[in-house]
Amino acid sequence: MDVKTVCIIGGTGFVGRHVANRLVEQGYRVRVLTRRWYRGRDLLPLPRLQLIEADVHDERELVRHLGGCDAVINLAGILNERRGARGEDFRQVHVELPQRVLEAARRAGVPRYLHMGALGASPEAPSGYLRTKGEGEQRVLASDPQEVAVTSYRPSVIFGAGDHSLSRLAGLARLAPGILLLPSPAARLQPVYVGDVARALVAALEDFYSAGRAYELCGPRVYTLRELVAYVIELRGLRRRVVGLPAALSRLSARLLGALPGRPLTLDNYRSTEVPSCCQEDGLAELGIRATPLEAVAPAYLGREGRQSRYQEARQEAGR
Repeated sequence: MDVKTVCIIGGTGFVGRHVANRLVEQGYRVRVLTRRWYRGRDLLPLPRLQLIEADVHDERELVRHLGGCDAVINLAGILNERRGARGEDFRQVHVELPQRVLEAARRAGVPRYLHMGALGASPEAPSGYLRTKGEGEQRVLASDPQEVAVTSYRPSVIFGAGDHSLSRLAGLARLAPGILLLPSPAARLQPVYVGDVARALVAALEDFYSAGRAYELCGPRVYTLRELVAYVIELRGLRRRVVGLPAALSRLSARLLGALPGRPLTLDNYRSTEVPSCCQEDGLAELGIRATPLEAVAPAYLGREGRQSRYQEARQEAGR
């Protein structure tokens, strides 16, 4: 496949910015579709990148903007729904939107579609997030590869400067009054570096043999949530005692925190932690990528030298 122009949906988000930068570095032309132009204005200095305001839930608009593209990357996803949504938001973003993008790609003659799933996602999973992620992935992977060749990715928790996982843990630890009550302390995760995720997407973009595949993306080490929180506390130079909550109190904590502004933890988030976010296969290695250890990156943006994070991540990207 000779891919020259790539359209990204979800390109103004945490992962999307890294993917856009990686594509531009590799010489691709990039279109980023966003509902609000100002959210991606920091991408404008990138050469060969167009930032286009569009309603990605409108299939006619998608077909128009996908015209002339050789591939589309769908990174859209939400961790929480609006209050009272009862599953509608998850379904719209994780099931209906991927189908709409796939159909628009078929109509626009785009031969390649890369899809962002989630590790542990399955229609039988305990959380609405993982169930809809699993259903959406199943549907796009079932497409006819002669029309649109689909590759999916299943990352564990993604870390890096500006992330929504470890940075949130750091914020909760900072606000805790000496003791941090931790729901789901035994939850198992295998965090993966955002730069490695971006490399994985670009590496498979023109690889015909990756069509129809789903790659699990993880870092080199498995942690419990308690271990991750302890590491973040150490990096921040805080003195906090971590007290793990049993299942019943974890569920209660999730209900209470889900009612707060910003919803730092919801009941659906808690249910997602019941599924280990660990790889059975090394998708990064299959794509020729060596996984970056958390300890090689996290100190730069979570530690006391956090202001140097951009410089340190640039060095990491360059392999120095």
